Amino acid sequence: MEIVGRVGDDRAGDSLLIALARAGVGHAAVLRDPVVSTPIMAPSQDPDPVDDLLADVPGAAAQDIGGGPRLEPADVALGLSYLTAFGVLVVTDDAPAEVLPACVAGAAFSGAHLVVLVPADWPPPGGLPADAVVLIAPGDPTDAAFGAVVGSYAAAVDGGEDPALAFRAATRSAGWEPAEGG
Repeated sequence: MEIVGRVGDDRAGDSLLIALARAGVGHAAVLRDPVVSTPIMAPSQDPDPVDDLLADVPGAAAQDIGGGPRLEPADVALGLSYLTAFGVLVVTDDAPAEVLPACVAGAAFSGAHLVVLVPADWPPPGGLPADAVVLIAPGDPTDAAFGAVVGSYAAAVDGGEDPALAFRAATRSAGWEPAEGG
């Protein structure tokens, strides 16, 4: 698993990248921004795997300092060029909308399956490939079940499983059942 992103060139950014590496998440495509600080947010009260990942990040108990590094379309294109092979590209619901075309182009170039997470109050984006999966993210960003579904789905597709079968297996393993007629 690899992450494409942007963090500050500061102690919090260093600690975050070390925590990602310890969790087995590659970060060769993470850009360091010397101008903007890495945001530091208070962990939630609910158990969350992200909180466990951030446990060693200095200042993680501090308030959100906001205004962190912003991911740009060129950042995504450059970041994806560092990755030699990937079978699934997941665009998170907090990614700026203007990076989506770069994600679509990167997935098409590598032949990767595209999964786009959309905030609950946004309409599904247009211009996506026919086989792209669009998931409406829960309003609660600490919903670990949603993260588990997306993670197991992406891992299965990356492992060569048919996307439709992988999606059904991931949702059923989380106890989700399709709606009537779905």
